[in-house]
Amino acid sequence: MGKGSSDGGSGAVASAAPSTGTWLGAIALIGFIVVATAQASNQILARGLAGSVPSFALAFFRWSIVAIGLAPIALKEIREGQVPLGNIWPILAAGFMGMFLCGGPVYAAGVSTTAIHIALIMALSPITVLMISAALKIEHVGLLQWLGTALALSGALLIISGGHPATLFELETAAGDGLVVIAMLGWSGYTLLQSRAAPKASLLARISLFSAAGALFSLPLAAWEMWAMPAQIFSTKALSAYVFAGIVPGPLAYAGFAWLGAKFGSVRTSLVLYLGPVASALLSFAILGEPPGLIHLVGGLLILGGVWASLRR
Repeated sequence: MGKGSSDGGSGAVASAAPSTGTWLGAIALIGFIVVATAQASNQILARGLAGSVPSFALAFFRWSIVAIGLAPIALKEIREGQVPLGNIWPILAAGFMGMFLCGGPVYAAGVSTTAIHIALIMALSPITVLMISAALKIEHVGLLQWLGTALALSGALLIISGGHPATLFELETAAGDGLVVIAMLGWSGYTLLQSRAAPKASLLARISLFSAAGALFSLPLAAWEMWAMPAQIFSTKALSAYVFAGIVPGPLAYAGFAWLGAKFGSVRTSLVLYLGPVASALLSFAILGEPPGLIHLVGGLLILGGVWASLRR
């Protein structure tokens, strides 16, 4: 009788394990979609502003709002010794790459380059992260991760090209493309570093510290813009942009990205960028009244399938 009960209990545990794994995978996928939507909202903001709010001032106030808002958490953990101020360089490096390089330069690039160019260049980041991780053996990259990356990339390229791959080779170089390349490389570095800088600190404390660094690096250029264009910077429109950027694509996007990075590693988490074109299409429909087409549906399914495959252990 005891043996039978033991076997039955083992079977129940075995049958419950796949169900638990499925639920975790579904929750993770939802997390990826939420983070991608928050990140895409920043692109919608940049397009809507169209350079009417100076780029580095926008980045400075955005990161200042985030840093100050989360400062009580960061200060508490600094006092408790969870943040190693004796070795602050990884924190400064993460803030420089993830907040400074992916802040003002992207807003500035949006003035002279198109959303297609930005999406295409930023879509190279997960490939960069995967290759660096594989080359330096930072993380184990399995067959499913290679397959998931390939599927997600094909879906992103399908959406970006509008179903006409030849257009990917016909895109003219714009002045802002170089800035986007810099931002893409910076984001790749941030993806690999953000979970390793101050690893004993909480997600929100790290975001506060990274944001403070990003604001610090943005300050010199922002100060010049404040001196040269005060009317554009100190306006109701600009204030609304600062607050929105400091809340939605700020803590929500970055804290969610950090949580995914800690849970699934840099390679898997970098795939969130592939969801950007899908999120942008849906936001454009909701905000601008531009309905997504069949290309967006097919590309979105490929991307979701690729992310799902990459999340499998």
